[in-house]
Amino acid sequence: MPCRLLVAVLAALPLLASAQETLTIDAALAEAERASPDLAAARARLEQARAGVAHVRAGYLPQITAGATYTRNSDQAKLQLPVSFAVRDVGVPTSGAGLPGSPTNLAIVPTQVMGETIQKTDQLGAQLELTQAILAPSLWYSIDAASANARASAETTEAARQELRFGVAQAYYAASAAEKAVAIQERQLAVTQAHEKDARVQLEAGQQPQITVLRAQIDRNRAEQDLVRARNGVRVAKSALAALLGRPDSVEFAIVTPPAPPLPAELAGLEDEALRRRPELKAAAAGVDAASAIRRAANARYLPTLGAFGVGRWANVAGFTGKEESWAAGLSLTWSLYDGGAREADRRDAGARIAEAEATRASIANRTRDEVRRARLDLDSARANHATAEEQAALARENQRLVEISFRAGQGTSLEATDANEALATAEVSAVREGLAADLAALRLLRAVGVYAER
Repeated sequence: MPCRLLVAVLAALPLLASAQETLTIDAALAEAERASPDLAAARARLEQARAGVAHVRAGYLPQITAGATYTRNSDQAKLQLPVSFAVRDVGVPTSGAGLPGSPTNLAIVPTQVMGETIQKTDQLGAQLELTQAILAPSLWYSIDAASANARASAETTEAARQELRFGVAQAYYAASAAEKAVAIQERQLAVTQAHEKDARVQLEAGQQPQITVLRAQIDRNRAEQDLVRARNGVRVAKSALAALLGRPDSVEFAIVTPPAPPLPAELAGLEDEALRRRPELKAAAAGVDAASAIRRAANARYLPTLGAFGVGRWANVAGFTGKEESWAAGLSLTWSLYDGGAREADRRDAGARIAEAEATRASIANRTRDEVRRARLDLDSARANHATAEEQAALARENQRLVEISFRAGQGTSLEATDANEALATAEVSAVREGLAADLAALRLLRAVGVYAER
């Protein structure tokens, strides 16, 4: 019964493996971009920068405000004004002391009086105001500075995206190499199992002593331990990849061997190419533009600003005009002649910001050139090491084949077979490791140039 159960489990393993999700490197990169909280934060900062541009630009667009008031006054005020008069003879001379001419009996007498309320107990009012900047030089350059900051934020976001994809690619290639190591250890285990079986046959035939079987069992146990270690290495690599994908609780997916990173046909001149493509350098250049625009905005504050305005009002009190509605329009000119030295301080601050931004750009350019040079050297070394490791693996594979034939024919010793098997496993694992190093070196070169995962 246990044998039948074991056979059933082994038969079900291929079905379980086929039920696993197959994750390609392209799918992993796309998933990481969707799920990465760091990239989401960078994109949110980009939206903030773009909103800042809209906020500054709004200063040059029409501004419309509306308002309403209600006032409860303690008293009502009414103004009485005569609107028509008549001349009458009052019978006696009117007083005219201090006035030119002689006193007469005539006097001007009001014939009609009108009253107008100038303050109601319950008073209502409404106002609609429109303002428009016509000439605002400082605002022009402030818009340029905000736009440059938005470009810098966009390039910074792109750098974060490329760095994320680079990290995911590294983890994916590492997981693929770990699975290759598992396949090597599985073959090694199969070889040691076959070697143990041959040793038992030769022991029964009297061709080998008991120690040969014991040595074969030790080799098989070691191979089993190495296989467990290799499989755990795959789980560790997949766990690191799953964390980058935003699914740390799900590591049950199959890895597809990725193609080698596509390198440019010509590796000369990559330093200049990196200076044109790296988003970090583009962001630094945008930072210089932003600092320069800020200094121009500070200089423009010495100039006057011109604007237009229009106001419409309504109140439930007619007032002296006799109308409840009124409007006004005009131009406003503002010119700050002296502000206590604030503009001079802003100019010095802007100059220092420009110097800082230019130094930052130069520093990033120097680091970029160094990264490209070192990445090329690392790639050359990794390629050479990989070629050597592949050659050694081929030699070890042929040596193991010949020793195994000799052992099965009873001409070789168990120690020779064990050494050949271990040498083969070591050489194949080394070839996988050096292959991974070559792929990662190629990825680092592409990242240093700024062409890996470029949109």
